[in-house]
Amino acid sequence: PAALLVSQLGLQLLNYLPVILPLALMLGLLLSFARRQALQPRAVDVGALIDGIVDLIRRSLGPSIAVILEIPRHLSSARVDPNQLELALLNLAINARDAMPGGGKLTLTVSEIVVDERNLIGLAPDRYVRIAAIDTGVGMDRATLARATEPFFSTKGVGKGTGLGLSMVHGLAAQSGGTLRLTSEPGSGTTVELWLPATEEAAVDTIENTAEPVAARRAAKVLLVDDEDLVRAATADMLRDIGYVVVEMSSASQALSAIRSGVDADILVSDYLMPGMTGGQLITELWSSGNRIPALLVTGYAAAGEDVPEGVTRLSKPFRQTDLAARVDELLRQSPPGRPKLRA
Repeated sequence: PAALLVSQLGLQLLNYLPVILPLALMLGLLLSFARRQALQPRAVDVGALIDGIVDLIRRSLGPSIAVILEIPRHLSSARVDPNQLELALLNLAINARDAMPGGGKLTLTVSEIVVDERNLIGLAPDRYVRIAAIDTGVGMDRATLARATEPFFSTKGVGKGTGLGLSMVHGLAAQSGGTLRLTSEPGSGTTVELWLPATEEAAVDTIENTAEPVAARRAAKVLLVDDEDLVRAATADMLRDIGYVVVEMSSASQALSAIRSGVDADILVSDYLMPGMTGGQLITELWSSGNRIPALLVTGYAAAGEDVPEGVTRLSKPFRQTDLAARVDELLRQSPPGRPKLRA
């Protein structure tokens, strides 16, 4: 992995981003688009960042889609939040995959361009790093292209897309001082250009956290609740990889039913935003009924909802496996073996 991805093990969770992407985008990048989530821009070596996630992109797109990189050396750094840029590029790759159901080619290019005051794309005169994602997919007609960056607009079937993809990339570009440019024609593929301000600053060393995730000190059982099947499966894999036993539930109501049926657990890890009952409401229900299970709430929101009990430990999206492991380990250490397990 790249910018925020360093060691294959230490940041393993982000290797599941194409799986986690729909949820991460909905709860993370959309907040950036809505200007509710603060970005953390810094000097980023875009070429190195792409090199770090290209294997992930290739695995996500599958063998029927070739991924070509055209990245010259010695480009200036771009000033952008590397975490959000990775998510944006993965998002563009997934969009390209969906536009090429029969296979094709995705080309990722990076170039440095000087923009003068007469430019036609609304940028301030300056130097920019331009990232282009070019696919050979079905393309878009003018009407679709005109609405492509609108939040929740999607040409995909129900359940096959959030309609948030390009709007979130557009939001990232705008908040970073750049822009997003789309060109497409039916049958001729789509080109998405992400323009980001160039900087003379040296890229921040991306090898900032190579620590391995904390392994389970005991075979504790984790009750994992998330309504997104693939997201839940990816998170469960991360937990099992470090030695935990995981029981998966697809909703808060299902989790409550399971508990009442006798399912036990040492710790609860729950997504916050879910249909019906939120993760905050689930924790409130458990705690108010006397089940003071250690709880970790996973959320993309900077501010917790009013339904989240005071003192609940939170994990912000997107997160590394190291972050997940550390929070779970900390909560379990505060709740030593022998305490009553979560059981109805």
